[in-house]
Amino acid sequence: MRRLIANKEDTTQVFEIMNALAGSSVRRGYHKMLEQTEGSRQAFKMIELADRLHDRPWLESLPQNSVGRAYLDFIDERNLSAYGLASESQKVADSEIEAAHPYAWYARRLRDVHDLWHILAGYRTDALGEACVVAFSLPQTRSAGFGLIAAGVAVEAARARTGHPCARAILQAWRRGRRAAWLPGLDYEALMAEPLDQARARLGLAGPTLYDQIPVELRNSLLVSS
Repeated sequence: MRRLIANKEDTTQVFEIMNALAGSSVRRGYHKMLEQTEGSRQAFKMIELADRLHDRPWLESLPQNSVGRAYLDFIDERNLSAYGLASESQKVADSEIEAAHPYAWYARRLRDVHDLWHILAGYRTDALGEACVVAFSLPQTRSAGFGLIAAGVAVEAARARTGHPCARAILQAWRRGRRAAWLPGLDYEALMAEPLDQARARLGLAGPTLYDQIPVELRNSLLVSS
């Protein structure tokens, strides 16, 4: 956690924390999928979202203003790749995320939708935006690793005394994750073609956030090595 606070770009530390504190969250989440009509269909199909999200011709074929085109703009602006997160997750020595098992498939699914949750929830990839997505992910996944990371950044934000609601923005993100539709079981291929504003409204993610009120130049200053 100290390493992550010192360098928010050290994604490997995120996966180390998540792997160590996953507990039974992956098993519970997978079985929750099986209890839902759409979730069980997705579990049966076992689509590898990283492969789908790496399909640039498909992304470019999606309508303007869709979730998929927003995702394409998102990764192009930041020079990201769906395979980038996958590569980072594989650096964790005792991870079984690539195993041929339904639980491992579900864990990969949660990993691969991370950037899509940035888009749906409206948070960018600055330090505060990442903390907000992590806090949002906690009630969606029930994984304690997300809780530790979000709490750690919230404490740093409170200590910074910026005069802006940085810590409250993280708390609000957690509340939004609780109130939103359950995202792990969605049909993401269909979602990608849906207008972004319509998707946010349908999933309970429309409206302004405290994060939007915080100056852009401040959002990255919360996790700076001292």
